[in-house]
Amino acid sequence: MVEQIFIFVNLTVVWERPISSINSLFIKAIDFMVTFSFKLFGDSESRTILLELHGEQGQIHELRTPLRITKEMWDEQRQRPINIYLKSCKRLNIRLDRMRIAIASYLDSIGWKFEKVSLKLLASRIRKNVTVRSMTYDPKSLLGNINNYISSRAHLICTSTHKRYIVFFNLLQRFEGYRRRHLMIADVNAEFVREFLSYCKEEAYNNSTAYRTVNFVKTVLNHLEKRGIRTFVYELELPRERKNSTFITLSEDELVKIKRMDLPINLQAARDWLIISCYTGQRVSDFMKFNHTMIENVAGQECISFVQQKTQRNILLPLHPAVLIIKSQNERHFPDKIPSKRYNEQIKEVVRLAGINGLVNIGKRIGFRVLRVAIPKWKAVTSHIGRRSFASNFYGKIPTSLLMEATGHSSEQMFHRYINHIDTERIRSLQLHFEEAYRDKFLNK
Repeated sequence: MVEQIFIFVNLTVVWERPISSINSLFIKAIDFMVTFSFKLFGDSESRTILLELHGEQGQIHELRTPLRITKEMWDEQRQRPINIYLKSCKRLNIRLDRMRIAIASYLDSIGWKFEKVSLKLLASRIRKNVTVRSMTYDPKSLLGNINNYISSRAHLICTSTHKRYIVFFNLLQRFEGYRRRHLMIADVNAEFVREFLSYCKEEAYNNSTAYRTVNFVKTVLNHLEKRGIRTFVYELELPRERKNSTFITLSEDELVKIKRMDLPINLQAARDWLIISCYTGQRVSDFMKFNHTMIENVAGQECISFVQQKTQRNILLPLHPAVLIIKSQNERHFPDKIPSKRYNEQIKEVVRLAGINGLVNIGKRIGFRVLRVAIPKWKAVTSHIGRRSFASNFYGKIPTSLLMEATGHSSEQMFHRYINHIDTERIRSLQLHFEEAYRDKFLNK
């Protein structure tokens, strides 16, 4: 497959941004009156990129680059592929960022002076950075040290954590392309936080994404500090984040409604697993593996003993009566296993058939970003709803320390992220008081 990319960078367009968003490399370009731009070359569908270097007196150097893209794939305003998250475009955008850094680095090395430009040397640098398949990082670079950190912990972290680390790495890599300079450990300070948060805001990333990335960088820097490498980790402070922690749960009344309704036989196992998840508080990767060999009798109480896949914590959990009833209806066994994807599809249908269709506000991916939208509640149901429902339904009724033992949370702060603080029972009680007061004062004569 031919990789295609088209780049068009015109610094006169960039200057329309607010002054605060202009980085130091752009300022150098102005000081020395040197600019560079890209334009399409040729008339075919896949077009070559032509690099133009513009001198102070109107001089122009032209250089063909090895990158290509179709006009339809290019976002002229953002100067990159329209969808940088598609597999092919993601790879191309990485090469685009490498080329931006290589060109700016070369011009920086010659003082941004047009008369010192060597097209042969510049072409060599571009080709080296764009065509290389694996990057060799400077030992003092941030990305190089992050890469080493992830590799060193590969045997200690689960797949989902590794994927999350890679997301952070890729975001920082795009930030480097934006600023046209590699990040060194010495650059990671309070100014880095300010610039990075500004970049994330401009790119419409969620605050939590930006904050988690900075916190991950702090983790890496703390790791380096333990190895005797001096950093500015103490400068990486974040503003207090205001969170809207509302999320979707199933109340006990809704669970009773789901349990008692008639269902087609092909959905009964999904319904049973949904109820089991809501009364055990476990992840789908754990509860879907429940079987009779995990059952233990402790002081006359039937319990289930297992090791959580994500945290590797040993859990001994007494089974709730709702779970015991489901087992008794299945000849003392757990329901048949269901693949995760099919389970997520089937529990949505189960909740829909239960008539739980009030509108809820959730974050939904639209295009490349997550936006808040209102959808019927059944559409928002996923396998994780059981864990959140368990924590929310029993919070305040069972000591938090016992709930944390059941869910496997290591800190109360993490546990509270699973609590839906909208207390439906109190709201219902308050409504009854409203109705009683209204009846006594306005209806009784």
